[in-house]
Amino acid sequence: MKKRFPSNNNMTNPYQPPSLPDQSNQPPNPAQQQSIGDNAGVRMLLPVGRSGWAIAAGYLGLFGLVVIPAPLALIVSIIAIIDIRKSKSTVKPKHGMGRAIFGLIVGIVGTLILAVGVVSMLRLRVQLMLLRK
Repeated sequence: MKKRFPSNNNMTNPYQPPSLPDQSNQPPNPAQQQSIGDNAGVRMLLPVGRSGWAIAAGYLGLFGLVVIPAPLALIVSIIAIIDIRKSKSTVKPKHGMGRAIFGLIVGIVGTLILAVGVVSMLRLRVQLMLLRK
């Protein structure tokens, strides 16, 4: 036996979504006119509104874990931090300080490791040359 809704016309169907009011005559909401880069959640996932230097610094910092591009990550990170600080006084400030700082830290550590490695290799080479004589 099927259950039916009561035949009372005053009752609405509970499974039907409520109808939305007509929005054609309403003025635009200023909150909806914001740029996609104004949302912090979107900026976390997408590189919207970020400094190009900060994006490059982040990736070079990531690859700097392999040590070879670490000096590049260090240089680009410094440029990115300067670029982001200069843009704070403009109408559209750039974001990405976290990536720039990550690139800076990894660039410093990677450059130090690279410098220690180069000095150690040169020292070993000099010792080998002295042993041959």
